[in-house]
Amino acid sequence: MSLVGDLISGGWLKTERIIEAFKAIQRKDFLPEGMENLADLDQALPIGYGQTISQPLVVAFMIELLDPRPGEKILDIGSGSGWTSALLAYIVNGGEQKLKEGGQVIAIEIIPELKEFGEKNVSKYNFVKRGIVKFVCRDGTKGYESEAPFDKILASAAVYPRDRFISDEEKEIPNAWRKQLKIGGKIVVPIRNSIWLFTKESEEEFKKNEYPGFIFVPLINKNSL
Repeated sequence: MSLVGDLISGGWLKTERIIEAFKAIQRKDFLPEGMENLADLDQALPIGYGQTISQPLVVAFMIELLDPRPGEKILDIGSGSGWTSALLAYIVNGGEQKLKEGGQVIAIEIIPELKEFGEKNVSKYNFVKRGIVKFVCRDGTKGYESEAPFDKILASAAVYPRDRFISDEEKEIPNAWRKQLKIGGKIVVPIRNSIWLFTKESEEEFKKNEYPGFIFVPLINKNSL
């Protein structure tokens, strides 16, 4: 069975538009040269600079939680190889139907070489030329205020608390993300070894759901370079 078939049978991929995106956007197009034969492995793979392209099972789970929809504007933080950016771009642009005025993905990557790598990979699908994906090299913990507000925010690296005594998980995601999200919008982000879903119910209130049992590389900010 194919990788996508395995993710469907395992219950990780459920939504038709997300399944369509996984079928259309080939993981092999986002791997370093010479690693294409590893694309169907359900495991994280190195892409250089201490970063990885995430395990397909995890990407499927996070995108299902995010619930991206055609026409939305999504902030993709820690875009790395560009795989999640391309998957999201396919969905916000209406998939095979291709909306005349689709959504947009803002891909944030702090490592210049990976920003260029991801942008080159996503360009294979013409998303960059058509303006569906915009790549920015900057500290993702600051969000991207000039393009806010966003319908959804996805972070692909783990946030860790600055203070080990902090127990309120909501305080552990950057305040900029919370401010730049629309009311009703969603943030999906790893915190420590859990994936968290934050749903913005008002300017000050977020509903939170935790899904433990995952491992991620840490989110890099300007202070960690």
